[in-house]
Amino acid sequence: MSWSRRTFLTSLSSTALVLSLDDVLALAAPQNPNPQNGPLGTMQIGSRPSYDTKPRPAPKGPPSPVTGTPLGVTFLDVARQSGLNAKTIYGGEHKNKFLLETTGCGVAFYDYDHDDWLDIFLVNGSRLEGFPEAQAPINRLFKNNRDGTFTDVTLKAGLAHSGWGQGCCVGDYNNDGWDDLFVSYYGQNVLYRNNGNGTFTDVTKQAGLLQSTTRWNSGCAFLDYDRDGHLDLFVANYIDFDIKTAPLPEAAGCAYKGIQVACGPPGLQGGKNILYHNNGDGTFTDVSVKAGMTDTIGTYALSVSVADIDNDGWPDIYVANDSTAATFYQNQKDGTFKDMAIEAGIAYSPDGKPQAGMGVSIGDFNRDGLLDIVKTNFAGDTDSLYLNLGDGTFEDHTYLSGLGVNTRYLGWGVGFFDMDNDGWLDILISNGHVYPEVDGTHIDAPYAEHKYLYRNLRNGQFEEVTALGGPGINDPAAARGCAFGDYDNDGDIDVVVNCVNSYPQLLRCDSTLPLVQTRNWIKIRTVGTKSNRTGIGARISVTTPGPTPDKPFTQIDEVRSGGSYYSQNDLRIHFGLDHADKADVLITWPSGAKDTLPALAANHLYVVQEGGKILKTVSWDRPAHPTPKDTK
Repeated sequence: MSWSRRTFLTSLSSTALVLSLDDVLALAAPQNPNPQNGPLGTMQIGSRPSYDTKPRPAPKGPPSPVTGTPLGVTFLDVARQSGLNAKTIYGGEHKNKFLLETTGCGVAFYDYDHDDWLDIFLVNGSRLEGFPEAQAPINRLFKNNRDGTFTDVTLKAGLAHSGWGQGCCVGDYNNDGWDDLFVSYYGQNVLYRNNGNGTFTDVTKQAGLLQSTTRWNSGCAFLDYDRDGHLDLFVANYIDFDIKTAPLPEAAGCAYKGIQVACGPPGLQGGKNILYHNNGDGTFTDVSVKAGMTDTIGTYALSVSVADIDNDGWPDIYVANDSTAATFYQNQKDGTFKDMAIEAGIAYSPDGKPQAGMGVSIGDFNRDGLLDIVKTNFAGDTDSLYLNLGDGTFEDHTYLSGLGVNTRYLGWGVGFFDMDNDGWLDILISNGHVYPEVDGTHIDAPYAEHKYLYRNLRNGQFEEVTALGGPGINDPAAARGCAFGDYDNDGDIDVVVNCVNSYPQLLRCDSTLPLVQTRNWIKIRTVGTKSNRTGIGARISVTTPGPTPDKPFTQIDEVRSGGSYYSQNDLRIHFGLDHADKADVLITWPSGAKDTLPALAANHLYVVQEGGKILKTVSWDRPAHPTPKDTK
């Protein structure tokens, strides 16, 4: 047998062994650090391991002109006064019998009526004991009133649906000009066709998406993996779960730091991910086996993010898996995918350990033209930051970047986003423990937790600025999915968060310093012709003047469906321009066509059709938000 990086690390995964970095380098005999794992080659049913990663000090490097300066923005939770008054119900509030009660739901910033004001769709859940039919929790669609408030239009829209909701993603699967909505469930997924008149139709059956068995569907994303102009659909799957046979904590002895908790996922059978091919006639065909979705070492899939990670012009799929290696489905350009996570260096922690991945976001944080990855993980471990090296591999940059300072909280939704419009991507992570039983115990991390906010120092490092982020960042919440977008069209990025057994949060970003208030931005919304109508997979490059004429500043991003944790971000792509008043825009479409749009004026939304035609240009006056002290 020939040994490679893949075969060596795969052997570690299959035997449940974990090596330190020194052990890997020396090929020393490994030890089993997880007392919940069984003997070599076996795995007992249990809960997630108790990670013991210790925080490390922030790295020392070249001084940054940003470090220590005032943040310039604050985040305020304005959900209740904005009309987001529907509580998300998910599992027991104080004790959970099963893992099903822990995962929570996603959320979408979703402009369903194409008025260029972001609406909000909130996935809802259930409880083991169920509800009388008329009282069952339902998903919620809130229409943006364009004045900072929202109106619940769920019933009018035809989106009232109950069950164990999980994630959501958006894309125009039938290319009729209206973005459709897919919602994943433990049970049967639902595809809603947008009728273009404010209403939706459940077309799951006629689209060929009915499932013959009960599946725990999790994260989802529309993508055009074969670049035929029709959006296909990827649906991750968590575990094969049957409530009738699932182990109870007291019977199986499942514990977390001495506390009895729901069992799994270790020891339970992992689910198999699904890829549906769009037939171009409103129907889909399951091509999971043919495409290679099931031939991976990864399982326990939660969140998914799609992007052209290797810069070959074809969309790839990265999946955050719980309690095992992450999966990187590299597009082979022939209708198949191959898991290259180990070879690429984005499967494990820096020292070769499988991690309990939850959420994932993709973006170019160091502005080198390559897409990087941030992944949230379980409590007691660091979150992960992978730096794209441009040769098909990544460097684990978690500690080098400064993200390794935090190990206490459990991350879910996550996003690269430019909070202060300086042209550099920052990071926000929504946290919340998975076990409500930790409250009132000796465990040092509570169930409801504050978020993490990291400012980009523009030198490859981040500064944690959580304490400076305002009450929206620091108030504790049992957060799960979160989505990013400018709901009030004031030019900065806001965040909507779906919480467990609580009301959602709407974190409005307000500029507090003139330096930030006068920074510019630009937004692009794509409309495909030969490519899919939503333009999902289009790469947008924005260039502004740099310090010298031969060193311009360039940013890239892609239009994508799904991401974060179970959630959907604004499909309009936002770029902070600092103080540049115009930008050159290049759009590379999934079809391969390229459109160049020179010297576009800042502080506008441009709706661009494939072929270079600007269909619409929109600008808004910045709303007069109340100051933080006046906001209740």
